[in-house]
Amino acid sequence: MTTSLRAFLRYLAVAGRCQAGLDGAVPAYAHWQLADMPRYLSTEQVDRLIAACDGDVGGRRRDRAIVLLLVRLGLRAGDVAQLRLADIEWQTGSLRVCGKSRYEVRLPLPQDVGDAIAAYLECRPSTRRNDLLFLRTIAPCRPFRRGDGISSVVKRIMKRADIVAPVKGAHALRHTAATEMLRHGVPLDKIGLVLRHRGIDTTAHYAKADVALLKQVAQPWPEAL
Repeated sequence: MTTSLRAFLRYLAVAGRCQAGLDGAVPAYAHWQLADMPRYLSTEQVDRLIAACDGDVGGRRRDRAIVLLLVRLGLRAGDVAQLRLADIEWQTGSLRVCGKSRYEVRLPLPQDVGDAIAAYLECRPSTRRNDLLFLRTIAPCRPFRRGDGISSVVKRIMKRADIVAPVKGAHALRHTAATEMLRHGVPLDKIGLVLRHRGIDTTAHYAKADVALLKQVAQPWPEAL
């Protein structure tokens, strides 16, 4: 708003509607880096989100695998869209992920995530054109080309689960995964490895302290004598 106001005042000055330099009177807005709280789901909301994927039809099995990949491993929507069948290393129980800048890592495949993927593969439509893991449910069942499709799937699941959150989509689950790891005592550097962050500051933005938990241990403010 302040940026727009300054631009408007500069326009008025050029048009001769006000004196020049008036835009300098608009005060600066203090905004510190990493000051915002991450937008994540509570544990109860995550349980409801996963429960909304219950069912044996192919679409529900696919949705469950997608949600678990996002909320357990903190993958980006684009990472999920680009996952290939060859990226699942069943023997070692790991998942090969190639994210931004072609940065490739191997992440451990949790049991429930592996079970969900295996259940989806049992009813996954067959296609000869590529080996991308997740396909759309509407014929001709093409794969997701970008992360936008994965985010749309998550939004529909959140609506089905009647979850009201400040932000909807796959990125909210990435924040949730980071916050859950921090809540269970995982150090920030280890969380950064899972999320594939280059710097600890980025990880700190994703995984911040659980405010509800801090309220339980906060000491009352001493009264004035």
